[in-house]
Amino acid sequence: MNAKNYVRKSAVETGKRAALIVVAAVVLALPLHGQQKANGSAASADPQASAANPQTEQEIVQELTAMKKRIAQLEAALKQHEAAEQPNTVVHTAKASAPAAFSPSAAVANAAPPEAEALLPQTATPEKPAKAEPFAFADWTWLNGNARTKTPAFDSKFFTPEIRADIDYIYDLNHPKDDTIGGSSEVFRSNEFHVTQLGVGGDFHYDNVRAHLMTQFGLYSVTTPRNDASPARGQWDLANAYRYVSEAYGGYHFNALHGVNVDAGIFMSYIGLFSYYNFDNWAYQPSYVSSNTPWFFNGMRIQIFPTAHLKIEPWIINGWQSYGRFNGRLGVGGQILWRPNGWLSVLGNQYALGEDALNTPGRVRYHTDDSIEIKYYDHPEKFLSKAAFSLTGDMGCEHGGGVSCAGNSTQIISGQRVLAPKQDFLGFMLYNRLWFHKDLYGFTLGGGKINNPGRYLVLLPPINGATAASGTNYFTENPGDPYKAWDASATFDYMPSQYITFRWEFDHRAANVPYFSGKDGITPPGGNTGALGSQVSGWAPDLVKDENRFDLAILVKF
Repeated sequence: MNAKNYVRKSAVETGKRAALIVVAAVVLALPLHGQQKANGSAASADPQASAANPQTEQEIVQELTAMKKRIAQLEAALKQHEAAEQPNTVVHTAKASAPAAFSPSAAVANAAPPEAEALLPQTATPEKPAKAEPFAFADWTWLNGNARTKTPAFDSKFFTPEIRADIDYIYDLNHPKDDTIGGSSEVFRSNEFHVTQLGVGGDFHYDNVRAHLMTQFGLYSVTTPRNDASPARGQWDLANAYRYVSEAYGGYHFNALHGVNVDAGIFMSYIGLFSYYNFDNWAYQPSYVSSNTPWFFNGMRIQIFPTAHLKIEPWIINGWQSYGRFNGRLGVGGQILWRPNGWLSVLGNQYALGEDALNTPGRVRYHTDDSIEIKYYDHPEKFLSKAAFSLTGDMGCEHGGGVSCAGNSTQIISGQRVLAPKQDFLGFMLYNRLWFHKDLYGFTLGGGKINNPGRYLVLLPPINGATAASGTNYFTENPGDPYKAWDASATFDYMPSQYITFRWEFDHRAANVPYFSGKDGITPPGGNTGALGSQVSGWAPDLVKDENRFDLAILVKF
């Protein structure tokens, strides 16, 4: 009990004792008055005084009755006021628990007479209840693309650290002799152990100011920048400036609505549903819809939470997964995330207006990416603990600069009629996830398909060291070049702790054109020769139309 409540309780007890003393004094006075009459010691010689005695006694009795009623009212009011000062408690018994409810302090004023009301201490007006944290009403660790750690290993008022490790061993049944795998943004070498990503960072938060950092060491620090052509425009070597950073931003949290965050820097895009970090995902190798679309944006975002169930997040960014601009225009976009309950998540990402083809001003890109995730079974007490699925669909296109969104068309350029081939993107992916034995084991089946004429979102194989900026004639990305691909995977996870996953996966991938590394590999015999991606006399890469491999990984997140 705090000091304020103790003082109030003491005042209440004192008032009660005083009231009881008054009652006792009056009650004792009545027998004494009667005794004096019986003995004649108080008899009056005045007849008028004698006649007034009965009337006086009757008045005393009436006053005493009224006083008793008033004291009873006062005691009742004081009891109610004392109860209102105490918090609601729960009374536990052997059979059940029942809340002990109390009347609000307003009842005191209604029950007490004016004199008692003046004696009672006044209570403060209750403060407004705090608004609910966004999406805090449910456990979202079941989602694809969302980390399953429920509690951080360490936390403080100023800093929450984060450590990630992704180590894999890939067994490619094509057995490329140069051990080089192409066409993936997650898998890069075969028949070797590799650190795909090691990241150290965390969240800084104090006085509504926020910052986030996650580093990346290992293969991600080389493979992610090589898929960005924007550093080829201008100076200062953006690829090296950013290669060891996967996320880095600072911002401010405004206490408006259910929260508003304004951040600038490099942040995750999550177009394609899967996370950039494999620990967060249901599968190690996501389908093309995810693997070929952006993992990060460099720019500014504003996260607006109108309710605890909805996020609206506009972006102003340099370009489509790029450190800088490709031409003379920034891109814009945004995300809408809606989670009306604990088993449904609906996500929409939109992108527009970016001129994201290197050295091709006027070619504008549009893209829509939309996902739904549903947890359709949840019985943690049974051997099959949970079941959920995710479905993602993507559409996009480019127009201008010699290509068309609407289909093959003709354009007049410098007085000449020129064919503008159709350049678009259409794809989907579907995954179903099962958890067993209190989430100790997980099993996922999934896959998807894409059609991308023009190949503007197809990941360029690193033939003779080719990058997104260099390109290569061994695998062209000219307007109208056909590309269709499909894949399927089966993933088994062992998760003895919320901080680690042991993963075994089988992947089958195929395309309508030679694309994957074959037995003779995609590197010239003496290593990369000449300019990156250039043709080498007397040599050609061994590209095949399909790929089968096993992915083994240990994934850690603190």
